[in-house]
Amino acid sequence: MNQRVGYRAAVARQPESLETGRRKLAEGLAGLDLGPFVNKSVAFAGIGASYQAGLVGATWLRRLGIPSFAYFPAELFGGLKSAGESFIALSASGQSREIAAVMEAEPDLPKLAICRSPDTPLAGLTGRQLPYHSGADNGASSTGYTGMLLALGMLGDALAGQPMDRAWAALPAAVATVLDGQAAAAQRAGELLANRAAIDLVGAGAGFATAGEAAMLIREAVRVPAQGWDTLNYLHGPMESQDFRTGLIALGDGREVKIATDVAGFGCPSVLVTTRRDVPAAEGLVVLTVPELDNQVAGAVLHIVAAQMIVGVMQDAAGLTDITFRYRQTDTKLKPWSRTEV
Repeated sequence: MNQRVGYRAAVARQPESLETGRRKLAEGLAGLDLGPFVNKSVAFAGIGASYQAGLVGATWLRRLGIPSFAYFPAELFGGLKSAGESFIALSASGQSREIAAVMEAEPDLPKLAICRSPDTPLAGLTGRQLPYHSGADNGASSTGYTGMLLALGMLGDALAGQPMDRAWAALPAAVATVLDGQAAAAQRAGELLANRAAIDLVGAGAGFATAGEAAMLIREAVRVPAQGWDTLNYLHGPMESQDFRTGLIALGDGREVKIATDVAGFGCPSVLVTTRRDVPAAEGLVVLTVPELDNQVAGAVLHIVAAQMIVGVMQDAAGLTDITFRYRQTDTKLKPWSRTEV
């Protein structure tokens, strides 16, 4: 059973869950026949946090020279064959009804399920599975999301026919470094962003997906409106709503740095998550520094862990520590909701 635990407990156990996942994924990939996916475009199907993970996966595969796209399930209803030549189904629980509905279509297309546990209903529909064994988690996904990113990174190496990147072995220790070394900065950031009317998050490439996932966490765990934006798109109008009532989290090392410093200068509380060490904190600006692993998927893991830490502080400040969802839906999973299991 994958136990449902408190938000901070789930965030804290990610070095352990990622190390377990790395070993289990290496074993799983060694026994997985990826021949049907070779020289084919890859489409990711995900919803919620899994869609954001799919954006990271598609960005990663394209960098490796493999045509790849991420889709919401509704985009694929009735049009699977024209969306891709092979499909990766993403669902931490393996129980998402929408993803299952898509995977039932076009049985001749190569399909693979990436889920937290083996032998899920989704794996039964695809006929191939790559479980990442992340274990205990909170309803606002922590280990389930970072474990899925690790699976996508390692799968990308396998699909590209290249050796496993050294970043995967370094990742658990790097996450521990963020958890230990950035706790004080995350506390300041969470206090700075507490009680905002709305929060924007910006990032580019895989960072755009991280911005989207962090926005979901703020909505789920803090119950504050939040939205993720592509960095450059953000400059073309969306940032005009920022003022002293709102907040910003920028994730990255490029234009994100200037956005964060500029917005703080306008009087809007801002947080920058970056690998750069030459950006000083300032009035209205908190900087969290994460290690550089020279791998965009590993970087996405480190950036979302930093964001998870900030959200934990915001959740406590809002008096919502370890709350569960108010609006539980009865038609999104193949199994009933559980208070004790994710």
